[in-house]
Amino acid sequence: MATISAKDVAALRERTGVGMMDCKKALVEADGDMDKAITILREKGLAAAAKKAGRIAAEGVVVAVIDKEKKVGAVVEVNSETDFVAKNETFVEFANQVAKTVIEQNPADLDALLACKLSGSDKTVSEALTDKILVIGENLKVRRFVRMEGILVSYVHGEGRIGVMVKLESSLDPNNEGLLACGKDIALQVAASNPLYLDESSVPASVVEGEKEIIKAQISSDPKMANKPAQVIDKMIEGKISKYYKENCLVDQVFIKDTEIPVSKYIENVAKELGGSIKVVDFVRFERGEGLQKKEDNFASEVASMIK
Repeated sequence: MATISAKDVAALRERTGVGMMDCKKALVEADGDMDKAITILREKGLAAAAKKAGRIAAEGVVVAVIDKEKKVGAVVEVNSETDFVAKNETFVEFANQVAKTVIEQNPADLDALLACKLSGSDKTVSEALTDKILVIGENLKVRRFVRMEGILVSYVHGEGRIGVMVKLESSLDPNNEGLLACGKDIALQVAASNPLYLDESSVPASVVEGEKEIIKAQISSDPKMANKPAQVIDKMIEGKISKYYKENCLVDQVFIKDTEIPVSKYIENVAKELGGSIKVVDFVRFERGEGLQKKEDNFASEVASMIK
Protein backbone atom coordinates (compact mmCIF):
# COMPACT_ATOMS: atom_id res chain seq x y z
CA MET A 1 0.00 0.00 0.00
CA ALA A 2 1.34 3.43 -0.99
CA THR A 3 2.18 5.95 1.71
CA ILE A 4 -0.19 8.93 1.53
CA SER A 5 1.53 12.14 2.53
CA ALA A 6 -0.07 15.39 3.64
CA LYS A 7 1.48 16.97 0.54
CA ASP A 8 -0.38 14.47 -1.70
CA VAL A 9 -3.67 15.21 0.05
CA ALA A 10 -3.10 18.97 -0.29
CA ALA A 11 -2.28 18.56 -3.99
CA LEU A 12 -5.48 16.61 -4.63
CA ARG A 13 -7.50 19.17 -2.72
CA GLU A 14 -5.93 21.95 -4.82
CA ARG A 15 -6.93 20.17 -8.04
CA THR A 16 -10.49 19.23 -7.02
CA GLY A 17 -11.61 21.62 -4.29
CA VAL A 18 -12.85 18.66 -2.24
CA GLY A 19 -12.35 18.49 1.56
CA MET A 20 -9.13 17.10 3.02
CA MET A 21 -10.67 13.97 4.57
CA ASP A 22 -12.45 12.97 1.35
CA CYS A 23 -9.22 13.57 -0.61
CA LYS A 24 -7.30 11.33 1.77
CA LYS A 25 -9.92 8.55 1.51
CA ALA A 26 -9.81 8.75 -2.30
CA LEU A 27 -6.01 8.54 -2.36
CA VAL A 28 -6.05 5.53 -0.03
CA GLU A 29 -8.65 3.84 -2.23
CA ALA A 30 -6.56 4.66 -5.33
CA ASP A 31 -3.36 3.43 -3.66
CA GLY A 32 -1.76 6.82 -4.12
CA ASP A 33 -2.61 7.25 -7.82
CA MET A 34 -3.58 10.94 -8.20
CA ASP A 35 -5.54 10.57 -11.47
CA LYS A 36 -7.42 7.54 -10.18
CA ALA A 37 -8.24 9.45 -6.98
CA ILE A 38 -9.68 12.29 -9.06
CA THR A 39 -11.82 9.76 -10.95
CA ILE A 40 -13.05 8.31 -7.66
CA LEU A 41 -14.03 11.77 -6.41
CA ARG A 42 -15.79 12.54 -9.69
CA GLU A 43 -17.69 9.27 -9.53
CA LYS A 44 -18.84 10.16 -6.04
CA GLY A 45 -19.85 13.60 -7.29
CA LEU A 46 -17.72 15.35 -4.69
CA ALA A 47 -15.55 17.19 -7.22
CA ALA A 48 -18.61 18.53 -9.01
CA ALA A 49 -20.10 19.69 -5.71
CA ALA A 50 -16.85 21.38 -4.70
CA LYS A 51 -16.73 23.27 -8.00
CA LYS A 52 -20.10 24.82 -7.20
CA ALA A 53 -18.90 25.79 -3.72
CA GLY A 54 -17.11 28.86 -5.06
CA ARG A 55 -20.31 30.37 -6.40
CA ILE A 56 -22.20 33.00 -4.41
CA ALA A 57 -25.20 31.67 -2.47
CA ALA A 58 -27.10 34.62 -1.02
CA GLU A 59 -30.70 33.53 -1.59
CA GLY A 60 -32.32 30.65 0.28
CA VAL A 61 -34.61 30.30 3.24
CA VAL A 62 -34.81 30.94 6.97
CA VAL A 63 -36.81 28.38 8.96
CA ALA A 64 -37.92 28.48 12.59
CA VAL A 65 -38.91 25.15 14.15
CA ILE A 66 -40.14 24.46 17.69
CA ASP A 67 -40.50 21.12 19.48
CA LYS A 68 -43.33 22.07 21.85
CA GLU A 69 -43.00 18.96 24.00
CA LYS A 70 -39.28 19.50 24.62
CA LYS A 71 -39.68 23.31 24.65
CA VAL A 72 -36.70 23.61 22.32
CA GLY A 73 -36.51 25.52 19.05
CA ALA A 74 -34.08 26.48 16.32
CA VAL A 75 -33.78 29.18 13.70
CA VAL A 76 -31.65 28.16 10.71
CA GLU A 77 -30.56 29.88 7.50
CA VAL A 78 -29.73 27.72 4.48
CA ASN A 79 -28.59 29.55 1.35
CA SER A 80 -28.95 28.84 -2.35
CA GLU A 81 -27.85 30.73 -5.45
CA THR A 82 -31.33 31.55 -6.76
CA ASP A 83 -34.72 32.46 -5.37
CA PHE A 84 -36.24 29.76 -7.59
CA VAL A 85 -34.42 27.01 -5.68
CA ALA A 86 -35.34 28.65 -2.37
CA LYS A 87 -38.97 27.82 -3.15
CA ASN A 88 -38.20 24.19 -4.01
CA GLU A 89 -40.02 21.82 -1.60
CA THR A 90 -37.01 19.49 -1.35
CA PHE A 91 -34.75 22.40 -0.43
CA VAL A 92 -37.17 23.76 2.20
CA GLU A 93 -37.64 20.27 3.68
CA PHE A 94 -33.86 19.93 3.96
CA ALA A 95 -33.69 23.25 5.83
CA ASN A 96 -36.35 22.01 8.25
CA GLN A 97 -34.45 18.75 8.76
CA VAL A 98 -31.34 20.78 9.63
CA ALA A 99 -33.38 22.75 12.18
CA LYS A 100 -34.65 19.49 13.72
CA THR A 101 -31.05 18.25 13.87
CA VAL A 102 -30.09 21.36 15.84
CA ILE A 103 -33.00 20.76 18.24
CA GLU A 104 -32.22 17.07 18.75
CA GLN A 105 -28.40 17.11 18.91
CA ASN A 106 -27.53 20.60 20.19
CA PRO A 107 -24.32 21.10 18.15
CA ALA A 108 -21.77 23.55 19.55
CA ASP A 109 -21.14 25.35 16.28
CA LEU A 110 -21.56 25.12 12.51
CA ASP A 111 -18.74 22.60 12.04
CA ALA A 112 -20.29 20.37 14.70
CA LEU A 113 -23.70 20.68 13.02
CA LEU A 114 -22.28 19.62 9.64
CA ALA A 115 -20.80 16.54 11.30
CA CYS A 116 -24.13 15.57 12.94
CA LYS A 117 -26.38 12.88 11.51
CA LEU A 118 -29.18 14.71 9.69
CA SER A 119 -32.51 14.22 11.46
CA GLY A 120 -34.34 11.27 9.86
CA SER A 121 -31.31 10.26 7.79
CA ASP A 122 -28.29 7.97 8.02
CA LYS A 123 -26.07 10.65 6.44
CA THR A 124 -24.37 13.60 8.08
CA VAL A 125 -25.65 17.11 7.40
CA SER A 126 -22.52 17.70 5.30
CA GLU A 127 -23.09 14.56 3.20
CA ALA A 128 -26.77 15.35 2.73
CA LEU A 129 -25.86 18.90 1.72
CA THR A 130 -23.46 17.57 -0.94
CA ASP A 131 -26.22 15.30 -2.27
CA LYS A 132 -28.60 18.25 -2.52
CA ILE A 133 -25.97 20.31 -4.39
CA LEU A 134 -25.59 17.52 -6.96
CA VAL A 135 -29.35 17.04 -7.40
CA ILE A 136 -30.34 20.73 -7.42
CA GLY A 137 -27.28 21.91 -9.37
CA GLU A 138 -26.55 25.01 -7.29
CA ASN A 139 -24.18 25.90 -4.50
CA LEU A 140 -26.00 25.46 -1.18
CA LYS A 141 -24.76 26.38 2.28
CA VAL A 142 -25.94 25.93 5.83
CA ARG A 143 -24.95 29.39 7.00
CA ARG A 144 -25.97 29.82 10.65
CA PHE A 145 -28.29 28.69 13.41
CA VAL A 146 -29.48 29.54 16.91
CA ARG A 147 -30.96 27.04 19.36
CA MET A 148 -33.24 28.22 22.19
CA GLU A 149 -34.98 26.55 25.13
CA GLY A 150 -38.02 27.68 27.13
CA ILE A 151 -41.39 29.19 26.25
CA LEU A 152 -40.84 29.88 22.57
CA VAL A 153 -42.87 31.53 19.81
CA SER A 154 -41.73 31.75 16.20
CA TYR A 155 -42.71 33.70 13.11
CA VAL A 156 -41.52 33.31 9.52
CA HIS A 157 -42.20 36.09 7.04
CA GLY A 158 -42.24 36.15 3.27
CA GLU A 159 -41.68 32.47 2.43
CA GLY A 160 -38.59 32.32 4.59
CA ARG A 161 -37.15 35.79 3.98
CA ILE A 162 -37.17 36.57 7.70
CA GLY A 163 -37.28 34.13 10.60
CA VAL A 164 -37.85 35.14 14.22
CA MET A 165 -37.95 33.29 17.52
CA VAL A 166 -38.88 34.88 20.85
CA LYS A 167 -38.26 33.42 24.31
CA LEU A 168 -40.62 34.31 27.15
CA GLU A 169 -40.71 33.82 30.90
CA SER A 170 -44.14 33.67 32.51
CA SER A 171 -46.06 32.50 35.55
CA LEU A 172 -48.83 31.44 33.17
CA ASP A 173 -49.32 28.01 31.61
CA PRO A 174 -46.82 27.79 28.69
CA ASN A 175 -49.71 26.75 26.43
CA ASN A 176 -51.94 29.68 27.44
CA GLU A 177 -53.43 31.02 24.20
CA GLY A 178 -53.20 34.64 25.34
CA LEU A 179 -49.54 34.22 26.27
CA LEU A 180 -48.70 32.65 22.90
CA ALA A 181 -50.65 35.36 21.07
CA CYS A 182 -48.60 37.95 22.95
CA GLY A 183 -45.43 36.13 21.93
CA LYS A 184 -46.55 36.11 18.28
CA ASP A 185 -47.17 39.88 18.42
CA ILE A 186 -43.67 40.40 19.80
CA ALA A 187 -42.22 38.17 17.08
CA LEU A 188 -44.05 40.28 14.48
CA GLN A 189 -42.56 43.37 16.12
CA VAL A 190 -39.05 41.91 15.84
CA ALA A 191 -39.59 40.99 12.19
CA ALA A 192 -40.94 44.42 11.26
CA SER A 193 -38.77 46.72 13.39
CA ASN A 194 -35.50 44.77 13.53
CA PRO A 195 -34.38 45.76 17.06
CA LEU A 196 -30.67 45.38 17.77
CA TYR A 197 -31.05 44.76 21.51
CA LEU A 198 -33.61 43.47 24.01
CA ASP A 199 -33.49 46.44 26.41
CA GLU A 200 -31.22 49.28 27.55
CA SER A 201 -29.15 47.02 29.79
CA SER A 202 -28.36 44.84 26.75
CA VAL A 203 -26.67 47.67 24.87
CA PRO A 204 -22.86 47.44 25.32
CA ALA A 205 -21.27 50.44 27.03
CA SER A 206 -18.92 50.80 24.05
CA VAL A 207 -21.92 51.26 21.74
CA VAL A 208 -23.43 53.95 23.97
CA GLU A 209 -20.08 55.77 24.15
CA GLY A 210 -19.73 55.53 20.39
CA GLU A 211 -23.16 57.07 19.91
CA LYS A 212 -22.30 59.88 22.32
CA GLU A 213 -19.12 60.66 20.37
CA ILE A 214 -21.09 60.86 17.14
CA ILE A 215 -23.65 63.19 18.76
CA LYS A 216 -20.89 65.41 20.20
CA ALA A 217 -19.24 65.63 16.78
CA GLN A 218 -22.56 66.62 15.19
CA ILE A 219 -23.16 69.30 17.83
CA SER A 220 -19.64 70.74 17.60
CA SER A 221 -19.94 71.11 13.82
CA ASP A 222 -23.21 73.08 14.15
CA PRO A 223 -22.54 76.86 14.45
CA LYS A 224 -25.85 77.34 16.27
CA MET A 225 -24.56 75.19 19.14
CA ALA A 226 -21.27 77.06 19.63
CA ASN A 227 -22.42 79.20 22.57
CA LYS A 228 -24.79 76.75 24.22
CA PRO A 229 -24.09 76.03 27.93
CA ALA A 230 -22.55 72.64 28.75
CA GLN A 231 -25.63 71.55 30.70
CA VAL A 232 -27.83 72.22 27.65
CA ILE A 233 -25.54 70.16 25.44
CA ASP A 234 -25.55 67.35 28.03
CA LYS A 235 -29.36 67.38 27.99
CA MET A 236 -29.32 67.18 24.21
CA ILE A 237 -26.98 64.18 24.30
CA GLU A 238 -29.15 62.51 26.93
CA GLY A 239 -32.24 63.06 24.77
CA LYS A 240 -30.61 61.61 21.66
CA ILE A 241 -29.37 58.56 23.56
CA SER A 242 -32.90 58.05 24.85
CA LYS A 243 -34.12 58.20 21.25
CA TYR A 244 -31.48 55.62 20.27
CA TYR A 245 -32.85 53.22 22.91
CA LYS A 246 -36.41 53.72 21.67
CA GLU A 247 -35.39 52.93 18.12
CA ASN A 248 -33.08 49.97 18.80
CA CYS A 249 -34.26 48.23 22.00
CA LEU A 250 -37.20 45.85 21.55
CA VAL A 251 -39.10 46.66 24.74
CA ASP A 252 -38.63 50.42 24.23
CA GLN A 253 -39.81 50.48 20.62
CA VAL A 254 -43.22 51.84 19.68
CA PHE A 255 -45.58 48.87 19.45
CA ILE A 256 -46.51 48.36 15.78
CA LYS A 257 -50.12 47.40 16.57
CA ASP A 258 -50.71 50.41 18.86
CA THR A 259 -48.36 53.32 18.21
CA GLU A 260 -49.52 55.07 21.37
CA ILE A 261 -47.59 52.67 23.63
CA PRO A 262 -44.16 50.97 23.76
CA VAL A 263 -43.77 47.20 23.55
CA SER A 264 -43.10 47.02 27.31
CA LYS A 265 -46.51 48.58 28.03
CA TYR A 266 -48.25 46.15 25.67
CA ILE A 267 -46.65 43.20 27.50
CA GLU A 268 -47.63 44.70 30.85
CA ASN A 269 -51.26 45.14 29.69
CA VAL A 270 -51.51 41.54 28.43
CA ALA A 271 -49.98 40.15 31.63
CA LYS A 272 -52.48 42.11 33.74
CA GLU A 273 -55.39 40.93 31.58
CA LEU A 274 -54.29 37.28 31.84
CA GLY A 275 -53.57 37.51 35.57
CA GLY A 276 -49.88 36.58 35.46
CA SER A 277 -46.39 37.79 34.66
CA ILE A 278 -44.81 37.93 31.19
CA LYS A 279 -41.25 38.86 30.32
CA VAL A 280 -39.31 38.74 27.06
CA VAL A 281 -35.87 37.34 27.87
CA ASP A 282 -34.38 36.75 24.42
CA PHE A 283 -35.02 36.86 20.69
CA VAL A 284 -33.30 36.06 17.42
CA ARG A 285 -33.96 37.47 13.96
CA PHE A 286 -32.38 36.13 10.76
CA GLU A 287 -32.93 37.81 7.43
CA ARG A 288 -32.04 35.78 4.39
CA GLY A 289 -28.73 36.79 2.81
CA GLU A 290 -28.09 39.75 5.13
CA GLY A 291 -24.43 40.72 4.99
CA LEU A 292 -23.74 38.53 1.97
CA GLN A 293 -22.61 39.74 -1.43
CA LYS A 294 -25.33 39.07 -3.96
CA LYS A 295 -24.72 38.05 -7.53
CA GLU A 296 -25.42 40.85 -10.00
CA ASP A 297 -26.73 39.35 -13.23
CA ASN A 298 -25.94 41.22 -16.44
CA PHE A 299 -28.41 39.87 -18.99
CA ALA A 300 -26.74 41.53 -22.00
CA SER A 301 -23.32 40.13 -21.06
CA GLU A 302 -24.81 36.69 -20.51
CA VAL A 303 -26.44 36.67 -23.96
CA ALA A 304 -23.22 37.95 -25.56
CA SER A 305 -21.16 35.19 -23.92
CA MET A 306 -23.63 32.57 -25.17
CA ILE A 307 -23.36 33.87 -28.76
CA LYS A 308 -19.56 33.67 -28.59
